[in-house]
Amino acid sequence: MGLGSDMYRQQILDHYKNPRNYGELEDPTFTHIGENPMCGDEIRMDVKLGDDEETIEHVAFKGDGCAISQASASMLSKELRGKTLEELQEMNRDDVIDMLGVDISPMRVKCAVLAEKVAQDGAEIYQGELNVEKTTTED
Repeated sequence: MGLGSDMYRQQILDHYKNPRNYGELEDPTFTHIGENPMCGDEIRMDVKLGDDEETIEHVAFKGDGCAISQASASMLSKELRGKTLEELQEMNRDDVIDMLGVDISPMRVKCAVLAEKVAQDGAEIYQGELNVEKTTTED
C-alpha cells in the first residue's frame, strides 16, 4: 500500500469524523433504515427527489457504526445528488468500494455497502417494487 491508499484512508477517517449531510431532511420523499447485524452498523437514509420525481435533489443520513459504514454513507450522500433513481439502482458494490478507494476485506464489504443497499431499497419501496420494513445485509 502506497501513498495513494494512505490518502484514501485519511479521506475515510475525515468522512467518519466529519460526516457530510448528516442528519434528517425536513420533508423527504422517502426514508429507509437498514442494519448490518454482524457489525452493529445502522443507517437511516432520507432522500428528497426533485419535481420530476426521478432526480435525487438531497440526501441525508443518520446512523451508528464502524468508520467504513459511516464514511461510506457520508460519501454516498454526496455522490447521489443529481443522479436519477435508475442510476441509483444501477450502482453495485464495486462502485461503493471504488468510491472508498481502498481494498475492503470480505468481512467489511457489508459495512461498506450498507448505505447503498438502504438507499436502493428505499427507492424500490417508494416505487412500489419492494415491501420490507428494514434492510439488512444478512438478506
